[in-house]
Amino acid sequence: MSDSPFGFSHSDDDPDRRKKDEGGEGGGQGSSSGGQGSGPGGQPPHEGGQFGPGQFGFSSGGFDPAALGKMLSQFGQMLSGMGSSMGQQGQQGQSPVNYQLAKNIARQHIGSFSPVSESQRTAVNDAIHLVDVWIDGVTTLPSGANRTAAWTPNDWLENTIGTWPQLCDPVAEQMSGMWIKGLPEEAREIAGPMMGIIRQMGGAAFGSQLGQGLGHLAKELLTSTDIGLPLGPAGTAALLPEAISKFAEGLDLPHREVLVFLAAREAAHQRLFSHVPWLRSRILAAVEEYARGIHIDFSSIEEAARGMDPMALANPAELEKLLQQGAFEPQNTPEQKAALERLETMLALIEGWVECVVSQALADRIPSASALTENLRRRRASGGPAEQTFANLIGLELRPRRIREATQMWSQIVAFGGVEQRDNVWAHPDLLPDSSDLDNPAAFVDRVVGGDTSAFEDDPIAQLRRTEEQERSAAGRGDDAEQGEDDERPGGTAGS
Repeated sequence: MSDSPFGFSHSDDDPDRRKKDEGGEGGGQGSSSGGQGSGPGGQPPHEGGQFGPGQFGFSSGGFDPAALGKMLSQFGQMLSGMGSSMGQQGQQGQSPVNYQLAKNIARQHIGSFSPVSESQRTAVNDAIHLVDVWIDGVTTLPSGANRTAAWTPNDWLENTIGTWPQLCDPVAEQMSGMWIKGLPEEAREIAGPMMGIIRQMGGAAFGSQLGQGLGHLAKELLTSTDIGLPLGPAGTAALLPEAISKFAEGLDLPHREVLVFLAAREAAHQRLFSHVPWLRSRILAAVEEYARGIHIDFSSIEEAARGMDPMALANPAELEKLLQQGAFEPQNTPEQKAALERLETMLALIEGWVECVVSQALADRIPSASALTENLRRRRASGGPAEQTFANLIGLELRPRRIREATQMWSQIVAFGGVEQRDNVWAHPDLLPDSSDLDNPAAFVDRVVGGDTSAFEDDPIAQLRRTEEQERSAAGRGDDAEQGEDDERPGGTAGS
């Protein structure tokens, strides 16, 4: 997989990353078709195309029927997915990503897995119900888990695939639309009759890369909210026992403690996503803002297309070669950077709140809670499979520094103001801190604890509350004045 959304790379001046890309480690995996970049037996890909000799079943060791069969199977899946999408296009419109192909490729990457046993299912259910009781004492938000579930990797894929279009479609649509618009007029006229096929190929390419990413995530994620996003069905608290067992193997901690700790994180996430109704849409809106900020330098496209035979657009290998030349490299715009910062801050606030709540709930109950929290932070900081995949698919890297600062800010609000004031910050999106508040959390805590609402004068809810308070005060003063006039009259009547 590439280090950027859907195989398109940002300008990167990081010499270490360039060294990694050019040194062969994962090299060739960033093609727009999502190919592996090396054939069976380690053969390099053919220059200018996706497939090398080894990928057609021929290598230095001779004919490889298994390699040829795998290649034909993947090609057949792509054509099948393209045909299905074209058949449905008239009814519901064409998605920029082939999600059926993504599911098929993800299942291949998942491979074999252990089914969930009844004892594992019971353990997950008991752990979530137990921690829900503990969390009741450290937050004003009620339980958000209407049901519990123990998922296999395939269960995770089936239960989350419906959410990925909301995250991926805005980015994929913007990317695919911009490079087509940037083609010279002559090339667009010649390629006009093939635009539908080109879009289908783009959807298959995006679907291929998404499928690889989902396959990695399905085997690595520990809970349905492990990334910090509400990927699964609303109100379903789900854990993945097989991944949790592998995670616990190297910790030298009781498996039960690890399970309860992760159940607490899942239950806390579910409370937040269930009882802050605007939160899900706010996150998705930030992704769409990021997509709208994508910009491609059309002059580079014209330079790459100059002198090229327009009929070459009918050749998928030549089209892929053009994509790999970097002409369609998106530029970092101020709007895109601002949207990424807002999304990153939002995710950091969610993770920080969860860490704060879980630490309070488990402090005197699970001795290893603080160690497990730090372990997850290091896992995220080292760029685990989940973080890398999310960065590849969406173009977002969630910095652990922001999470640590957000956790400290939530904890300070509790220390100086209490749990209710901390949770009241989620009452309206305009009340949430921004990136500058995380840089100076003391000032934000002072505003929240001290009741200073000057920063939110445009908040309609705050204005309504102030208006109601003023009306009540005015009514109270009127009642007092009327009572005073009655007291001054003899006998309390007007003509006496």
